[in-house]
Amino acid sequence: MRRSELWPAGLAAAMLGVAGVAGCGTPPIDEATSLRAGFVAKNVCSGVFVGGRDEAGFLANDLTFVDLSDLAVGVDRASRRVSVTVAGDEGAAELVRLAIFHEGHGCTMLPLGQTDVLFDPAPVRSAFPGGTLLDWPMGDRLSDAPLPLDVDGDALEVAVASAFEDEDEDSAGTPLGTRAVAVVHRERLIAERYAEGFDQDSVMISWSMGKSITAALIGILVGDGHFSLDDPAPVLAWRQPGDPRAAITIRQLLRMSSGLEFSRLTGDDPEFYTHRNAHNYVYNEGIDVFAHAVRPVLEHSPGTVGRYRNADPLAIGKIIRDTVEARGEDYFTFPQRALFDRIGMRDMVLERDPYGNMILTGYDHGTARDWARFGLLHLRDGVWDGERILPEGWVDAVTTPAPAWPDQNYGGLFWLNRGGVWPDVPADAFWALGARGQHTVVIPSADLVVVRMGYSLDGAALSDNLNRVLAGILAAVGHPPVVPPPTDS
Repeated sequence: MRRSELWPAGLAAAMLGVAGVAGCGTPPIDEATSLRAGFVAKNVCSGVFVGGRDEAGFLANDLTFVDLSDLAVGVDRASRRVSVTVAGDEGAAELVRLAIFHEGHGCTMLPLGQTDVLFDPAPVRSAFPGGTLLDWPMGDRLSDAPLPLDVDGDALEVAVASAFEDEDEDSAGTPLGTRAVAVVHRERLIAERYAEGFDQDSVMISWSMGKSITAALIGILVGDGHFSLDDPAPVLAWRQPGDPRAAITIRQLLRMSSGLEFSRLTGDDPEFYTHRNAHNYVYNEGIDVFAHAVRPVLEHSPGTVGRYRNADPLAIGKIIRDTVEARGEDYFTFPQRALFDRIGMRDMVLERDPYGNMILTGYDHGTARDWARFGLLHLRDGVWDGERILPEGWVDAVTTPAPAWPDQNYGGLFWLNRGGVWPDVPADAFWALGARGQHTVVIPSADLVVVRMGYSLDGAALSDNLNRVLAGILAAVGHPPVVPPPTDS
């Protein structure tokens, strides 16, 4: 269905009916169904209007983990909105959720009863809209010189192809769903491959890789002298007399060790699509995500327990917005000005809640090449073409294991291989990681960046595949095999 039959006529009445206003004649849709519908509306909107996907293909291939049986999706391409209807009693349909696209801001899920965002969606554009006239890495014009003699091109091709091994009809196992792989060695893009329907210009949802962008943005502000890592986090709500949250530092937020009470439920929990799942609530409802993140009380003493919770990076997001606006700058264009335009990341889309807060815990989109540039910035210790963008020592700070996390596997909004998650990959590897298999892997000892993007629901199978893919790429560029540590006999 291209257009919802309820759009736009009867919109307000339909939405109020879902909220259970007296006199509508139908009971309200339950919260879990409403939030599930909201999640679908938002993600279809992004798939169609940010990613350029066909809605039927997106529903069939990108939302397989969501129950769609009672939902009908309507896409209005003229107004760039997506509506979701839910089957009501006796087959009646009620409009439940809306999402809307604005250029440069992506798609926003709207609260019930709201027809547009609550901020001025002035377009956000790159200062470098085309990259074909610029050489890599600032642009997309690649070298046509032969590969260096110490790079085995055939072995490299085989290694990259192994990330797509489930494209072979004879291959067994759970589909990996790889859509893009890009390999950068010694600053040169030496290999890339895309699944059918995707290419170098495909803007793909990157999920929690955006957390690592949050780290870079707060790092830039640290470099500007606004605060240091071990300063108390400048969150006004925590600065009241006697509030124990005043002890939380910026470093602890980066390490997801704030101790804030913030629930996270698994996908099979019946309350997954409810407000009781604080971690995912930011993806499923049109709320002020920053207020949601800084509201909780302490559950643990700051710095003592490491847990993967969206509260911490969103609290950093609030600090970024407050700081940028306090110095009289436009918050919406800050990532573009301070980071993306300086390193050629021209296609990034950072999506917002209805109040304009960037949801960099998951609603961010980019091309494989843009993420390769982001990895290259970190491989080069925050320096790009001779200009320092991240402060000196920043990359070391975000790749130092967080003491409160077990197995030395987490740093500062980056994941680490110190504990041997990938046994055939050097221990100095670190990566930005997003749901369903988004990876930007940096391996300093091999002068290597590898980006993998796609749609995988089997994390264990994907991790095993990535270990083999990365090992193959490392061998192809001449890096010696990783020697396993000795075991006790």
